[in-house]
Amino acid sequence: MVWLSPRTAASSPSAEQPLSLSENSSAYFVKEVRPILQKHCFECHGTEKVKSSLRLDTSEGILLGGNSGEPLIQPNAPSKSYLIQKITHEDSEERMPPNGPGVSETEQKILLQWIAQGAQLPESIEGDNSFYETDHWAFQKVQRPAPPIAGKTNTRIENPIDAFIDYRLVKEGLTLSPEADRATTLRRLFLVTKGIPPTPKELLSFQEDSNESSYSIQVEAALASPRYGERWARHWLDIARYADSNGFETNRERKTAWHYRDYVISALNTNKPYDQFIEEQLAGDVLGEDAATGFLVAGPYDIVKSPDITLTLMQRQNELDDMIHTTSTAFLGLTVGCARCHTHKFDPIHQKEYYSMQAVFAGVRHGERPFEKKLPEDTQKSIVHIESRLTSIGMELGKLKKAAELKPDKTQQTKRPQVSSRLNEELFDSVKAKTIRFTVLASSSGQPCLDELEVFDDGGNNVALASSGAVASASGTLPGYAIHQLKHINDGRTGNASSWISNSSGSGWVEISLLKEHSIQKIVWSRDRSGQFQDRIPTRYIIEARTQKDEWIRIADSNNRATFQNKPDPLAFLNVLNDSGRSKAESLLKQKENLRGELKRLSKRNMVWAGQFKQPGPTHRLYRGDPMEKREKTPPGALRVIKPLLMDEDEAEEQRRLKLAQWITSKDNPLTARVMVNRIWHYVMGQGLVRTPGDFGANGVAPTHPLLLDWLADEFMRNDWSIKHIQRLILNSRTFRQSSKPTPMGMDKDAGGAWLWRYTPRRLSAEPMRDSILFTSGALDLKMQGPGFYLLDVQVENVMHYFPKEHFGPNEFRRMVYQTRIRQEQDAIFGAFDCPDGNQVISNRSRSNTPIQALNLFNSNFILQQSEILASRLQRNFPDSLKQQIEQAFLALHGKRPDEHEMKISRALIQSDGHASFCRALYNSSRFIFIF
Repeated sequence: MVWLSPRTAASSPSAEQPLSLSENSSAYFVKEVRPILQKHCFECHGTEKVKSSLRLDTSEGILLGGNSGEPLIQPNAPSKSYLIQKITHEDSEERMPPNGPGVSETEQKILLQWIAQGAQLPESIEGDNSFYETDHWAFQKVQRPAPPIAGKTNTRIENPIDAFIDYRLVKEGLTLSPEADRATTLRRLFLVTKGIPPTPKELLSFQEDSNESSYSIQVEAALASPRYGERWARHWLDIARYADSNGFETNRERKTAWHYRDYVISALNTNKPYDQFIEEQLAGDVLGEDAATGFLVAGPYDIVKSPDITLTLMQRQNELDDMIHTTSTAFLGLTVGCARCHTHKFDPIHQKEYYSMQAVFAGVRHGERPFEKKLPEDTQKSIVHIESRLTSIGMELGKLKKAAELKPDKTQQTKRPQVSSRLNEELFDSVKAKTIRFTVLASSSGQPCLDELEVFDDGGNNVALASSGAVASASGTLPGYAIHQLKHINDGRTGNASSWISNSSGSGWVEISLLKEHSIQKIVWSRDRSGQFQDRIPTRYIIEARTQKDEWIRIADSNNRATFQNKPDPLAFLNVLNDSGRSKAESLLKQKENLRGELKRLSKRNMVWAGQFKQPGPTHRLYRGDPMEKREKTPPGALRVIKPLLMDEDEAEEQRRLKLAQWITSKDNPLTARVMVNRIWHYVMGQGLVRTPGDFGANGVAPTHPLLLDWLADEFMRNDWSIKHIQRLILNSRTFRQSSKPTPMGMDKDAGGAWLWRYTPRRLSAEPMRDSILFTSGALDLKMQGPGFYLLDVQVENVMHYFPKEHFGPNEFRRMVYQTRIRQEQDAIFGAFDCPDGNQVISNRSRSNTPIQALNLFNSNFILQQSEILASRLQRNFPDSLKQQIEQAFLALHGKRPDEHEMKISRALIQSDGHASFCRALYNSSRFIFIF
């Protein structure tokens, strides 16, 4: 059998020249091409087997290719088509099919002819099971199941959530636990919604309120509190991988990133509809919320660019991958980033679609931009007026300066010109000398430099040349530079490339010993005779000569020179004006200074780290993610498994992001609402209905209560995408309010609490733990928004260095959401409690239990300080009653009054170790650091 290699195919006239087909190409495929594929390929790439994720029994499969992401065919170019290359490969181990006689020469010609003619495919071919057809639960349309009828548990059903939970519990042979006591319920509500516990007054008032609606009133108050947005913003900032520095080795701060954090807090406090929240974060520049697009560029950013073009392109690919990964994980709960190098291994996401999403973000760059596109009209008018006045002042000062040029400067008449980098002459009465010393007392910058030191005798000869026998010595020479050597000081050559530099900043000396004694009367020196270099100029100096009597005498110095200035003094003209002229000029200069300050203030726009946008060029699919292996162009788009999103290749940059945002927030999208209500459930209850909140794909975990998840998703969309509406439903449910106490049956059947037979207790995360300590001690500063505070000391060099603070004052007593969060660094105390560093999306914080956590909470300077503050406050507020001091401490920190035993041991502890030790013990108790 004769095999056609790619080279043979390329040289064959029939391979590359369009051939006329007796039937249209689509019909030709069905009649001639498909039978060949069925005969040789369907066994491994069909319905039964799908090797390398490649199917040749569907139109989609042929167009998309397999795991490599390579298209199977290149229309009109058979020799470039992967299909032809594989069936004609010279290596039998690479050739397809792997077994049997292979594709005959006649069959090869049919395939070549079909591809050369454009490789048209019918819309659907027999047996077509689309790559995108899936029965995976997350890709199915959101339904609204009817809440189940109450089960056999006699549980009081207060809202549909309880009906769904009760229905499942009955199936598992379990029941909801009894309601928690009112104090525990209120404390749970406060910590979940606001991140701080109720005050003793709030707690006692609620316990005494017998009104049936008292709890729902507390829920409404909690959701309306400004503290709510601060607590829940931290959840979203985890997802948005927010931090206030770039990361990587330089780790520079982002001084204006905090505007995005404040945007999130405000959006949550005002109950901004979630669909609007999404659209603003992807296209806020179009929708009037510039700070919102901080979401796109909140991730790490490497400002150090490599001279290697491949590494630079890979850096850019990583930046875009971060945006794609964050967007898809945050809003869709999908791992689209897995399709960067090849088609997704588990979900119906083709590699081409990854690069279509990349095309959406291709015009986004990291950086700052102004908040406002246009200044207010009255501000613009003020700016025009000030600019006009400045022009007038400039003209008046110009006239005064011109007049001053005609008069000599009396203050400079008795002084020589200031030193120059190019040439300086020192003239003096003739003196006999054998050694000359030039001593530098100050320089314009760094170590002083001299390119030549010339000493002239009475006859005008330079007697300091080494070629004349003169020898140079110096205080020291800057090491490591071949062009800056002592020998150049008298080698007869000038310029920076032939000069001497001292090894001491701002000082140094050089001596030239002449071959014999000479009568000298002039010395010439310079820093760089060419005038190219203006730095390192000796500005203060003395020149001495050693006489025949071996005495040093000063023959020249800088004292009678004008004061050295790198730039001419712009106010020098004042010295030659008369009193009237000087007074007028000074008045004009003062007005100019004030007007410039006002102009700067009016023109200043708030900057925000929210990305810079520019119309991008074409985006290409990259073979295996390699930026040097470009393949076909990919227009902006999204994931077809959800629904197609079609855009032109040259779609306007901002419209790409806006259309993607609208595609995400469409009610036809089955993921967006499901993912968000699951996140809400996760943050309220401690674990989601889907235990993998960032992965709703095939690799994620199926929902424990799929009907409830869909009901909540539908309810979410029906109620204007209101986050607070879903929270209100959950918080008012019996499911949320039930006791956290374990039961033997519950622990036996469902120790992990998946079926929600009790409220699962959990430890406070770092932020509410620190905030609650400050709140209960009375030290918490409730100032909202604005630039953050530091829990690290900062040292600025070429790279940034951060060191944990050991002592804390009022400046550090704000809520932890306002902490300036530095990537790759953690607060020394609460960073140990699983704080994310902002380098990636965190949908679910890890919950570790380590010795350093216990040590930090017991021995740190912070906890000792706050214990002292609380102890002082208790004694100040209740000076005459130890019992009241203990009760108030328990109410504030534990949410309950102490029982008899607790009162007894508390008294003993205070009497033996003092109030601060008692407070520290309460701060370290499970009752304080856990939500029960």
